[in-house]
Amino acid sequence: MSIDVTIVGGGMITNDLILPSIYHLQRIGVVHEIAVCARHGATVERLQAAEWVAQAFPGQGFSAYPDTTGDAAQCHSELYREVIGGMRPRQAVVVATPDQTHYAIVKAALEHDQHVLCVKPLVLKAAQADELEALALARGLFVGIEYHKRFDRRSLLARRHHELGHFGEFVMGEAKMIEPYFYRSSNFQNWFTCENSDPFVYVGCHYVDLVQFITRLRPVAVSVAGIKGTFPNGNEGYMWANGRVTYENGAVLSVIDGLGYPDEGAGSNEQCLTMYFEGDGKTGMLKHNDQFRGVSHSYLDGVGCAGSTFNYVNPDFYRLVPWEGVGYKPEGYGYESVAATINMIQRIENDVAGMDDEASLARRRECIRETDAKGIIATPANSKTNELVVEAARASILDGGREYPIE
Repeated sequence: MSIDVTIVGGGMITNDLILPSIYHLQRIGVVHEIAVCARHGATVERLQAAEWVAQAFPGQGFSAYPDTTGDAAQCHSELYREVIGGMRPRQAVVVATPDQTHYAIVKAALEHDQHVLCVKPLVLKAAQADELEALALARGLFVGIEYHKRFDRRSLLARRHHELGHFGEFVMGEAKMIEPYFYRSSNFQNWFTCENSDPFVYVGCHYVDLVQFITRLRPVAVSVAGIKGTFPNGNEGYMWANGRVTYENGAVLSVIDGLGYPDEGAGSNEQCLTMYFEGDGKTGMLKHNDQFRGVSHSYLDGVGCAGSTFNYVNPDFYRLVPWEGVGYKPEGYGYESVAATINMIQRIENDVAGMDDEASLARRRECIRETDAKGIIATPANSKTNELVVEAARASILDGGREYPIE
């Protein structure tokens, strides 16, 4: 039995990753109907007209909300409630909207008996994460969080080696993710303002999640210093951030983030992770150079990131590639992360098909707890320290970088 999927949010992550992943899951029988709900008709209209749709997924489409025949500029900020309310019970809602809107949308989906896939971070406050976790478990609804770096093979390999004691004990690390400068001219300028988010919360959370994914160590303190700048529309935001995370064993991770990788640069961004470990009379090391994976392309026209011609290409994250079927298919750990949660939702619903209400609820809860314990797909239960870090980070950056403990 396939499931219906409603995507709330039609911005960059939906265009670049979520929608093509859901399209492919539709054509292999996991997904049935697809809907996309955005605040403006112009947003869904752009998605429908995207060139990659015709190239990679000929004949496929989605139901658009709002209807594209109306005023494309009119704002429909609460339309998602109506769309979710019209879904069949226990389908899937994908939340792909700005950070500060996640809580309301995820809660609305759960209250309408829908499973959820949410882009990271789940929410900005730990109490909200606890509330959503309890609500989902009470109703037997699965919530997955799209921390796709967990599905990178190098991350899975590092987790295994750490489990086997091959590295030693983590003591010191550095992570970096600098997103492209052109983000400043995108829709980011409308929501990525000082009171809402910052680079550490937006992308640094990937590496905070990843270090705990590898080591199982819990963070106990966070400090984040930010550097402000002005977007083209005049809004003020944190363009750069430097975070320091201290762990329960005394280990320290430094995280540098920003919206400032040069548009003329060869990479689509800059990202890396280095970790040092103490052993018995020796040290261990883990080093991931994530923005350059040994592939370089030089195009005739500027089809690369920010219109560039020469690019360092990451084929491991997400690419559309030829396959044995029609069009192209998505490949990489970005797709695998989306697919893992949608497949899990479908698997749960197929497991309980034909059961009475009591048995169905019990089995769904059992599946949720099993996934929590496995710890590969990020869930509210197995990634809840991320919300503690995010909340402490927001307090710290707004307080000039003062360290905040996590209790």
